[in-house]
Amino acid sequence: MCTHGDTPSHDHSGQSRRGFLRNAALAGAGAAAIGVGAPALGVTPAAAAAAADTAQSGKTGPWRPDATALQFTLAVMPDTQFLYWGSQDSVNRTPQEESFRYIINNSGTPDNNIVFMVHLGDLTEDADPSSFEEVDKAFAMLDAHGAGYSVLAGNHDVSGDDSRGDTPYLRTMGPQRFKRAKTFAGADPTGYNTAHIFQAAGMSWLVLALDWRTSDQGFAWANEVIKANPKMPVILTSHDIVASPYDDNVFPYESGDPENNAVLSGYGQTVWDKLIKDNDQVFLTLNGHYWPPGRMTSKNDAGNDVHMHITNYQNRYFGGGGMIRLYHFDLVRNTIDVETINPWILAQAPESRTKLAAEHARITGPVDNFSVPIDFDERFAGFRPIPVRPSRPAAKELVKGTLAYWRFDGQGAPGSALAAGRTIRDLSGKGNDLTVVTTPGTAADALTWSTDHHPDQPGHASLKFVGGRNPLHGAYLTTGANAPLNAETFRSGYTIETFVSMPLDWDAGNNGWASILSRRGSAGSAGKQGKNTDPNEPVVQFAISNNGREPQFNHYPLNDTYPTTNWGHGLVELKWWHLAVVNDGRYTKLYVEGAPVADNPNRVSVGLTSLGLPWLVGGHEYAGKTDIVFHGNIGDIRIVNRPLSLGEFLTAE
Repeated sequence: MCTHGDTPSHDHSGQSRRGFLRNAALAGAGAAAIGVGAPALGVTPAAAAAAADTAQSGKTGPWRPDATALQFTLAVMPDTQFLYWGSQDSVNRTPQEESFRYIINNSGTPDNNIVFMVHLGDLTEDADPSSFEEVDKAFAMLDAHGAGYSVLAGNHDVSGDDSRGDTPYLRTMGPQRFKRAKTFAGADPTGYNTAHIFQAAGMSWLVLALDWRTSDQGFAWANEVIKANPKMPVILTSHDIVASPYDDNVFPYESGDPENNAVLSGYGQTVWDKLIKDNDQVFLTLNGHYWPPGRMTSKNDAGNDVHMHITNYQNRYFGGGGMIRLYHFDLVRNTIDVETINPWILAQAPESRTKLAAEHARITGPVDNFSVPIDFDERFAGFRPIPVRPSRPAAKELVKGTLAYWRFDGQGAPGSALAAGRTIRDLSGKGNDLTVVTTPGTAADALTWSTDHHPDQPGHASLKFVGGRNPLHGAYLTTGANAPLNAETFRSGYTIETFVSMPLDWDAGNNGWASILSRRGSAGSAGKQGKNTDPNEPVVQFAISNNGREPQFNHYPLNDTYPTTNWGHGLVELKWWHLAVVNDGRYTKLYVEGAPVADNPNRVSVGLTSLGLPWLVGGHEYAGKTDIVFHGNIGDIRIVNRPLSLGEFLTAE
């Protein structure tokens, strides 16, 4: 940040605008793809020497980010200006180079998987050519290892806007530097605004690195780049976008919402108006310049969140010491976890660190370490819709050994009720059709057709059950009295699969222990006794417990007098879950979303006890009487007389 407001510390006008544009040329293959120009300036001298320098240290590994992993990290380096003040003979590349070494060595690692780095400007304090000579040597380490990165000019590197022409910054860090970079996608005609594309989580991400003062021409170029890449999420970097309205001595919580403790600067408002608000692809902006760090979230014109962050540590020990912010993207957890570290200090032996250095190895304040929840699919849906997996014909799901397959698509209008006596056909052709049964006093719409379904479910429909126990109400389904499935004992193994979802009004007391699928006939009537035996419970029940909505498969096997019980973890509401029980003839395992649960007993459990009575879908009996009806949605159900592999599940490709 300039110590005198927004006034540039130096004015280096360079060559004339006309002469500069006369020499403009494409900046590489990426620029040609976008259709923009950049100055053909000389190649920097330090790249060749860097390979020897880093090889000599023996501590820098290969650049190898994993472009397919759903967890990856974006490294952010803010203002490093106090390390480069050549006109004052004050230069120290070591902290920045140590951060670069950390970034390279942590590319592709399971814990970090750093895929790209952005620098936020103010590389130097004085914009002196001698300072940029040293900056060149530091960044040559990244070049020598093929690391993906972007850089931009801050107010200590240049003056005026991006029409300024030639400068030491442009000669050193201009688009010619990236001509061999795989991530470089082009530059505008001035060379001060660049575009970069990195690969992560199996998709392309666009980084725009804009000058600290972008002209209308620069904004027009940036808009065209976004338009040319309409399906890419965009991370916008510039030196000045949002500012901190509080000082270092004010704890962020005292200044208001800790998640919105920054404000648009005057120039940041211009960036918002001319580039951000109309481009839904821009979901994250990063800038330095101001301190302390802060962040804010604003809604764009599409009604979606744009997260805007300041990160800057130049006012801290050793001018920040090349400190970096790590943005850990997790597309499984739908979260960005942010941490701030100093690799230069972390590389020092702990016993050799000064107290001040030790305090700055990791910055752990609320504006430095935090998490940003983002449903990436939902946030990017406006420009990158997730393909909907099409429904699959029932015939494709009739694997060898299928005894029953029930699904609920194409049989009724969404929201319409299923009356008592309505039949749902068994698509396996084995004759295990289901019939609707209603409990006394049940509302007409207690069981309805629904188009809601698990994204990997073959049938794009489900049944919505509105049931409970206090008082007993709802409708369920049952196999016929003579259905072949009633007598099946599954001595050689079995697989039972289904899909379920619970609503927000699911209640442990009223809805807990309701069965998705159960088999009539009590344990006592089947002669079962011993530990954990309840003589009044069904011989087979696949239920949702009252303790955190945990799936439970409780069954009485043929080879024992007491039950085997498989327990899963808590299932959140409003989310579809695929549940599967697999028995290989000896052991039974419960799977949730294809993952085995922790509580799968290691005891031999052969087959399923049968009294020749019907199976119930959504119903449960206790002591021979219906005592509770399921509350939620149930999708496809398939029962097979052999163990299936994960690749044979209904969710398989």
